[in-house]
Amino acid sequence: MVLPTGTVSDGQVIVDGTRIARTAPENAKVIDVTGHRLVPGFVDIHNHGGGGASFTSGTVDEILKGIHTHRLHGTTTLVASTVTGDMDFLAHRAGLLSELAEQGDIAGIHFEGPFISPCRKGAHSEELLRDPDPAEVRKLIDAARGKAKMVTLATELPGGIDSVRLLAEHGVIAAVGHTDATYEQTVEAIEAGATVATHLFNAMPQLGHRAPGPIAALLEDERVTVELINDGTHLHPAALELAFHRAGADRVAFITDAMDAAGFGDGRYWLGPLEVEVADGVARLVADGTIAGSTLTLDRAFQRAVTIDRLPVEDVVAALSANPARLLGMYDTIGSLEPGKDADLVVLDADFGLKGVMRRGEWVVDPQLG
Repeated sequence: MVLPTGTVSDGQVIVDGTRIARTAPENAKVIDVTGHRLVPGFVDIHNHGGGGASFTSGTVDEILKGIHTHRLHGTTTLVASTVTGDMDFLAHRAGLLSELAEQGDIAGIHFEGPFISPCRKGAHSEELLRDPDPAEVRKLIDAARGKAKMVTLATELPGGIDSVRLLAEHGVIAAVGHTDATYEQTVEAIEAGATVATHLFNAMPQLGHRAPGPIAALLEDERVTVELINDGTHLHPAALELAFHRAGADRVAFITDAMDAAGFGDGRYWLGPLEVEVADGVARLVADGTIAGSTLTLDRAFQRAVTIDRLPVEDVVAALSANPARLLGMYDTIGSLEPGKDADLVVLDADFGLKGVMRRGEWVVDPQLG
């Protein structure tokens, strides 16, 4: 068992109802997973869809299918991310997603776009981009009915710093991303209240020795959590190692940035208004070959981190569970295997392959059934 205090051999987790308990109820059923590892359920703060479903455009049933797809891969808590769209459309989607958040299906909403730089737009429609006007940012927050968790901004754009302050005042995470900011502009955004780097290294200027850009500013500040997409496509292993070395394991959050094809397969998809081709598990825009999100699931990110990147298991657990839970303000209920918290856990075999998933005391993947 991987606990906040370290790894414990021959441990046990007692589940009573939906929570982890201190003492076992009478006649408790014993499930023997000897030879396996037990870790907390994964927390994904940046996820656009899966199972063939988009959180930006899918129906409620389709969104629930996408959520379930990621649960099958160990993600017991998920923030649904949207992509750039018309403001009225995004406000409408916020209303729909907020209902799912109120039901407990998702942990909240992340707006990635439209307040991003056309220079670093990635897989976002340039025609729909706009400067981060605080009034429009407020419109999305209000439409989310208290369920907005994060907004990604190019904070160097007109209105960017004021929008960061607005988000901080309303308890919504301001994330620096899809940005062409300088080092100095990024420092200003952090001072204004930005606390997350949206998929660090991707969709931002490269680290330079004379113009260090946003990467250096985001890595060096203890107030910033850096998102990393550990799929072997978005990041070179050396970049991943640099982020862990400079930021430290307590400031990294592994994300999927998943789109519809995650857990579904290769083929043609839509990411907002843009067509995407997924081949060999890599998603790229049909128009110009730009990487368009990922098909990653967090169980694969875990396995890669410990077997290929050789990161300590405890650091990977922090990046997948504890750190994002703290960032969301939910560490009192999720993010670690401790009494009183939700019974969210993942069973891994000796090779770190997923064998079981429990969410709130119920098996999503039963380890006894294989």
